[in-house]
Amino acid sequence: MLKYSIRRMVSSIPVLIIVSMLTFFGQQLMPGDPLFAILGVDPSENEDFAANPEMLEELRSRYGLDQPMIVQYANYVGRLAQGDLGTSLRSKRPIIDMLKERLPITLTLSLATYFTNVFIGIALGVVAALRPGKVDFFATSYAVFGAATPNFWAAILMIVVFSVWLGWLPTSGWVAPWDDFGRSLKYLALPILANGFFGSAIIMRQTRSGLMEVLRQDYIVTARAKGLATRTVIMRHALKNAMLPAWTVIGLSLSTLISGSVLIERVFGIPGIGRLAVDAAQTQDFPVIQAIVIISTMAIVLANLVTDIVYGYLDPRIRVS
Repeated sequence: MLKYSIRRMVSSIPVLIIVSMLTFFGQQLMPGDPLFAILGVDPSENEDFAANPEMLEELRSRYGLDQPMIVQYANYVGRLAQGDLGTSLRSKRPIIDMLKERLPITLTLSLATYFTNVFIGIALGVVAALRPGKVDFFATSYAVFGAATPNFWAAILMIVVFSVWLGWLPTSGWVAPWDDFGRSLKYLALPILANGFFGSAIIMRQTRSGLMEVLRQDYIVTARAKGLATRTVIMRHALKNAMLPAWTVIGLSLSTLISGSVLIERVFGIPGIGRLAVDAAQTQDFPVIQAIVIISTMAIVLANLVTDIVYGYLDPRIRVS
């Protein structure tokens, strides 16, 4: 198991290197002078810089833009290795400080959504597999509707129904759970449901199909013939094997929550990393966008790595292959 885990960790390193290259060289290949993004003006059209070209060269030297591209990339990777994500072009603040303020909010929303997805998806999948008929029809309809509905559209529908029509929940805003847990639940309810609609639906479908297939196996029939209670048969014998295909979806759904939080945070006015990414894109704050891409990639790679390790633990055949 240890060798398998190490192999998976090593295989994740090239992904991080490729993403760092794409984010760096992607910015360099954009049209226009890179100083335009830093200064907010086009140096070639500014009278002060045109009259004093030495100032322009000094700025290029200060930001390292006079060095070869490969040297600039090496310096960029070196700063990343030291935890230096750069400085925002607009606020002039260290990006690491901006992320420290936003990251707990996004993590709270993502983890709360994740565990809610897993609970709802597994519960509905087990009930649908054990009770064919109306219950199965309801759960399957939920899965089809959830898989076909974008999270931002689900968010708008929920705001209209639960906030505008019924007045049960606030339309937008954020209260941290560590400040006021009761009020925080009200503000988290709609973002969690909207952001997790798709994930819980996919988990439900995988759990239902996997459990229905396992329940037909001979060892399950034998366990029931021996007089074991249905709950014991399901929990001890059937569910573990049935969850093998579902675990892949459960693990990878965490990475989709990270990307999905961009729209959800924007719709509900949540001041997390997703909203910061949208604001940075609108103001062309390229260093902030680069940092968010790197952090998001690391989170996705970590989620995939944990998924592979747990999957290898549940299914020894994966480790052997």
